[in-house]
Parts: sequence; C-alpha cells; structure tokens
Amino acid sequence: MELQPITLASLALASVVYSAFFFGLLGASMVLPGPVVEGFPAPDGTRKRYRMNGLSLWVATHIVVGSGIMVLGWSPSHLVHHFWSYFVVVNLFSVGWMAILYRGGQRRRTAAPRGSGVVGLCADLWYGVELNPTWRGVDLKVFAYQPSLIGLSILNIAFAWAQWEATGRLSPQMIAYQAFWWLYLTTHYLHELGVLSMWDVIAEEFGFMLVWGDLVLVPFFYCIGGWWLLSDPRPDLGGVALAALVGLHLLGHWIFRGANAQKDRFKRDRNARIWGRPAKTLGGRLLVSGWWGIGRKINYTGEIMVYLSFALCTGLQSLVPYLLPLWLCILLPHRAWRDEKRCRAKYGELWDRYCAVAKFRMIPFLY
Repeated sequence: MELQPITLASLALASVVYSAFFFGLLGASMVLPGPVVEGFPAPDGTRKRYRMNGLSLWVATHIVVGSGIMVLGWSPSHLVHHFWSYFVVVNLFSVGWMAILYRGGQRRRTAAPRGSGVVGLCADLWYGVELNPTWRGVDLKVFAYQPSLIGLSILNIAFAWAQWEATGRLSPQMIAYQAFWWLYLTTHYLHELGVLSMWDVIAEEFGFMLVWGDLVLVPFFYCIGGWWLLSDPRPDLGGVALAALVGLHLLGHWIFRGANAQKDRFKRDRNARIWGRPAKTLGGRLLVSGWWGIGRKINYTGEIMVYLSFALCTGLQSLVPYLLPLWLCILLPHRAWRDEKRCRAKYGELWDRYCAVAKFRMIPFLY
C-alpha cells in the first residue's frame, strides 16, 4: 500500500472532506428522527433531555458513502492513501474545537477551579470547563460519539476497499475483521441509550481529553489492524481457526453488550427482568442478577475479548495490532479500580456484601 506524502494540497483536501463529514453529521443530528429521552441526573441533580438519533445517522451516513461509491465512483481507499494527512487535520481540528469549547464554556462554567496561571489553564483545557455544552439543541459531548464511531467504520471500510483494489478479493481474515467491527458498531447504535449512563456523559466536563479521544484516538488508533491485514502474507485462515475466532468474538460481544444492557435496564427500571427473571438486588440498589452476579466489572472482560478478536484477525506477524487490546488491559483494570473506590465510598457496607456475591472484578481467581 503506497502512502501519499503530506503536502499542502493533501492537507487542504483532507480539511474540506473532514469538515464536510463532521458538519454534515452535526447538521443531520438536528433533523434526523430519534426518540427523545431523559438522561441520568447530573452531579447537581438536573436531568437533560436527548434526541437519540445515532442509528439514523449511522444508516444515513452509510447510504451517502455507498451512493458516492456507486454513483460518483469515489474510492474509500483514498482515506488509506492519505491517512497521515487526515490524521494531521483531525488533530488540528480537535485543538480548534477545544479552544471554542473553552471560550464558550467560560460563561457557563460548571467545573470547580483547578488552579491559577498556566497550570490551571492547562487543566481547564484538558478536562474542560462545561459539563454539557450544547449547540442548537445538540449535546456536543454525546454528539462526539458520532464522528468517532462512524469515522472508525468508514476507515475500516477503506482498508477492505484497498485490499479489494490491490488483490481483487477479500481474505477470510479481512472479512472476519470487517464483520466483527460491523457487528460491534451496529449493536452500539441499537443500544445507544446506554451512552447516557456512562460516567463521562454524566459527570465529566467536555475538554480536550474527551475531544481528542473521540475524534482522533478512536478512529485512527482503533483501525490499526487494517494495516496488517492489507499486507498479510499468510495463506487464508483455516476453517477451525476461523470458527474459534468467531466464537471468541461472539462470546466477548455477548458478555460486553449483555452486561451493559442489563445495567442500563436496571438503572431505568428497578423492576426490570434479567435473563427472564425479576432482577435480584442488594438493598434495592445493587444489581446481582445476570452478568452482575458473576463479576463486578465483567463488561470489561467481554470488551477485552472483543478487541482481542480484532487483533487476532491479523495473526501473529506483529505485536503492533495487539497494542489495542493491550491498551485496554491497562486502561480498563485501572478504571475498574477507580470505579470500585467510588462505589465503596457511595455504598459502604452494601458494597462489601456485593463483593461477597460477585467475587472477582474481571478475571476469575486473578482480578
């Protein structure tokens, strides 16, 4: 795969394309249909209403991209050839958005002071100063998931398209990789309400940390396996290995999405049914049914399994594609530790009782 150098012309083109993509999604999010739901209480007790039209955006974007390919002859492999130009542009875009959020958020600041001088300024820029910045009715923090995940999907398609153009076929490994990502992202949008129960949506201000993570880290880092599938010298993956890989992904996917869905249902309705039975709780506050009666952070276990399946599609030719699941193996245990500290402070003795039921966090007998 020949990568094109970064030039002023490539940067200008990438700027136009990415701006059209970002602002097209933002404009579409104002008009496309979706249920209007109430979010969870913010730290000050207020609750915000959201139009959850991510699924409409997901479908509409792929219709537009598909139409561009079939009608206009656009090749998604352009994104791979000019990958580094887009990477530079989106980083600069993230910095610009951070500055706009900081300036606008100063008038509606929700974050407590983080210090004075340069240290305080850097902390405010990194973490953000406003909890729920909104533009024309669109919550920008929730919206940021759209260019993040839809952008990742389009980049993944670009790698498959590039392999098709280079070889005239898709390897079984590439097909599995594309199918795994498509299932993972589609089920995200089918269960999009779960976004509203996430800690960053409920309690974290919107600054560069979240902006860069959404716009740059997720689409440009999470597609890393595509590079090794493009240059994969191995023969096609055999049936047994492919079946094992599919099994790993489906099991991890079931645990990850299932656990998150169970928690979200319970938060919205204490009388929810889990695995066909009324939810069991401790003190009416902590769920001990379903996956949450097995592991305290078992959703993270499933997520790591899913991301390991992405990396395994590339074989064992390089450690680099495994940086993604390795990154989660560092991030998620640390997040689990932070979550448990917060839960222990919040629930006290009830949390100890829960730990006696769900005896491990993520890995039986180990962690």
